[in-house]
Amino acid sequence: MSFLLRDASQADISAIAGIYREAVLNGVASYEIAPPSEVEMAQRFSAIVSQHYPYIAAVNGDGILLGYAYASAFRTRPAYRWLVEDSIYLAPEARGRGIGKALLTELIERCTVLGFRQMAAVIGGASPASIALHRGAGFDEVGLMRGTGYKHGRWLDTMFMQRALGEGMTTNPDAAAYPGTLFAG
Repeated sequence: MSFLLRDASQADISAIAGIYREAVLNGVASYEIAPPSEVEMAQRFSAIVSQHYPYIAAVNGDGILLGYAYASAFRTRPAYRWLVEDSIYLAPEARGRGIGKALLTELIERCTVLGFRQMAAVIGGASPASIALHRGAGFDEVGLMRGTGYKHGRWLDTMFMQRALGEGMTTNPDAAAYPGTLFAG
């Protein structure tokens, strides 16, 4: 399956909402039970991109959205501003075709260029496929929380993974440059 990566836009919201809807209703990556509306998804999108976090779309040759990925704040406390959390969602027909890997690779690159120093993955349901994807991109397992969610009639574990970006914690960051200006309070 051929695809290309580009910045996501407001025009993608309907397709993003559809992919996320399927993930909420049938998967365990999200611990939401009821899919959010397109209006809510548009608000979430705007909140992320207004803070200059990357939001990437994978589309096929016809421009159909196959998946998306974004980085966002892990927490909004000032000391966390150097850490981003990744999120990746794929349409069912796009899974297992290298699209998730391409999205994550691009997201890591963009976050590194922006100056972030760490990336966290919070993997709902401790999905083996998502764990393998992140491990292949240089993430290490840093914690497993058992029975943190209950969905589809079963208890779910949450896996935390992490990888350094750029200079990681080997040097002090520049608080005057993005992302140092986030949540500076």
